[in-house]
Amino acid sequence: MPRATTRSEPAAATPRLSRPERVAEEIKAWVVEGNMAPGERLPSEQELIERFGMAKGTIREAMRILEAQGLVRSRTGPGGGCFVHEVSEARARALLGNYFFFRNLTISDIYEVRIAMEPEMAAALAGKLTQAQLAALERNILRYEAPPSDAEEERAQHVASLDFHRLLAGWSDNPLLGFLIGFMAEMLSDLTVWRRLYEPRNYDLWREGRDYQRRLVGALRDGDAEAARRIMRAHMRAARALMERQEAIMTRRFLRDRA
Repeated sequence: MPRATTRSEPAAATPRLSRPERVAEEIKAWVVEGNMAPGERLPSEQELIERFGMAKGTIREAMRILEAQGLVRSRTGPGGGCFVHEVSEARARALLGNYFFFRNLTISDIYEVRIAMEPEMAAALAGKLTQAQLAALERNILRYEAPPSDAEEERAQHVASLDFHRLLAGWSDNPLLGFLIGFMAEMLSDLTVWRRLYEPRNYDLWREGRDYQRRLVGALRDGDAEAARRIMRAHMRAARALMERQEAIMTRRFLRDRA
């Protein structure tokens, strides 16, 4: 058994950055301090060598790091060079998703975060959505208006029902809240597909999810923030219980098949 750490033990040292990593961080800080906008050209390689006092190989590796992070884009040919690049939301989610890929997230982990955030987002959006946005939510619900007829339709409806939450996240006035909620919906969608959580047929999951979303659209249209908060919280709690049941069924099936 690993020995428990004590308060007297020193904390683990922060990993030291390599020279290219340090230069990459300094370039990022310099871009921010200079208020450089996406599309602006960075100094030439020779200028960067002189500015940071580093070898050509170190500068090139630093730029490769920034390009891999999506913060810099290089172009060759006339007018080429390295340019500041804005990371897209899709790429940011993909990079963050890579971090959690080996973390063995559970349904409980994801819903713990969703229950904390989504009711507040719903309350903030009450009375603020346009008729077009409300209509988009209603059209999304129509994608799972009827119960699924087979496993493939069950999978498609699971993903579609999470699109409802991605739509709401995209309309949030708080970009951080919207990003995190959209990311959670995407992670749950991926988890559902990877672990085949849609396979155990669950009429309650379909019916309750659809009905909660219908009621939520009504509260959003009426501008009733408290009702929107209450409905979303109940929706998340009910979905958590039902999805944890799906997860338990698939885990037992996996263990039985391996026995």
